[in-house]
Order: sequence, then structure tokens, then C-alpha cells
Amino acid sequence: MIELRRVVTLATTALVAAGMSTLDVSPAAAAGTGYVRLAHLSPDTPAVDVYLSSVTGAIGRKKFPSVPYGVVSTYQQLPTGSYAVAMRPAGAPESDPPVLTTEVIVAGGKAYTVAGVGKHAALGLKVIDDDLALPPAGKAKVRIVQASVTAPILDVSVSGGPSIASGVAFATTTAYQQVEPGRFTLRLQPVGGGAASTLAVDLGTGNVYSLIVLDKAGGGLKAELRVDALRQGGVPTGGVTVTITREA
Repeated sequence: MIELRRVVTLATTALVAAGMSTLDVSPAAAAGTGYVRLAHLSPDTPAVDVYLSSVTGAIGRKKFPSVPYGVVSTYQQLPTGSYAVAMRPAGAPESDPPVLTTEVIVAGGKAYTVAGVGKHAALGLKVIDDDLALPPAGKAKVRIVQASVTAPILDVSVSGGPSIASGVAFATTTAYQQVEPGRFTLRLQPVGGGAASTLAVDLGTGNVYSLIVLDKAGGGLKAELRVDALRQGGVPTGGVTVTITREA
């Protein structure tokens, strides 16, 4: 477990060092740029090397090495246009054909998550539109990113309170929902039986979040709440983990 954490930390550091940092989100910058982040959300797929390149040559090719399951980068600001994302097994020569490729078209002011999703036998790259428009005053926004095959269908609710999402299937992402801000305990209940997991969260007014559900090494679930956008300090911020709770 210590070694796994070290690998995850190193991989995350590599992503940040490669340019995945807090961005200029002024109106002038947003007009001609968009935002892309990368994620490895396939529980039985080993670490991968991820490549990002511009179809039109607007940027040089970037390599993000040895990205393990569960890592979500912060956003990278890119000029508008078409970009290719490719994945190879970690350490594979760059001359080898990629295992997966996809194209993401970046529009001005828009944000996207490009994720490896599904089981390894049916692995795919998915471009997920990220709605980072800030909610109205007095509200927060949250969505569920379901990357757990241990609990292939989940209901997510506030403990003792309202439902946030029902029947969330493995390898899917819900739409963002407006919710009341504050400190809550979320309940993640596998549909069809099984032990529920809980997550203590603090949802700030005006912020946007993704709740990422993952398989825990050795069995069970773990969940991470990540800030997608902040009302104070500009948007977007990307994959900053703000809370990890007890893992059931």
C-alpha cells in the first residue's frame, strides 16, 4: 500500500510538472482557449503512458508517464482546435502503436475530461464534457463519476436526506446537480445489496465538484471529492482532492 501511494504521488507530480497547473481564466484568455484534463478510470488496467498532441501543431506533443488507476490531472489550458490523446502501456516505446486513441475538439471557454474507462478487456477513451458554469449563489454543483466495477451500479444520497443520483452504472458520468452547500455525509449504496460506503464532504457555496468512485486495492470502495471549479479564485482548478473518507 505504501508503494502504491508512492507511485500515485509520483504520477500526479509528473502530471503537474508537465503543465497541469492552475490556469489563467480571464475573459480574454478564455475566448481563444479551452481546458483538458486526463484521467485513468479503468480499475483492472495497469499504469499507462498518456500522450497529448495538437492535430494542427498548435502545441508540441506532451507525454505523461506511468499514470495509474484513479489519477485525475488538473486542467491544462490549450488553444482552441483538435487534439489527439493516445495511451500506451507504461514504458512502451513511443514507436509502438498506441493501445487507444481519440480526438477532442477544444472550444473556447469549454472544459473536457479525457478518461480511460471500462474494464481492460473493453477499454476505451471517453471525452466527457465538463460543465464548469458556476451555480447560483446559495448552491453548489456536484456530479458522480462511477469508476468502480466492484459496485457496478450505485445509488448516491445524503445520509438521512435526499438522493443525489440513482442507478449510476460503472463507466458512466452523471450530469451535474445543484445541491445545498454545507457539510454532509454521503452514502454510496451498491444496487442489489452489499455494504454501503460513506464520505464526509464539505461543499462550498458556488463551487463545482466531481465525486469519483473507485475500487480500493484489496476490496471495497473508496471515494474522492475533487474540486472542478471555485467561485472564489477563478475557474477551473481541476483535480484537487479535497476529502477522502473512511473506506468500506
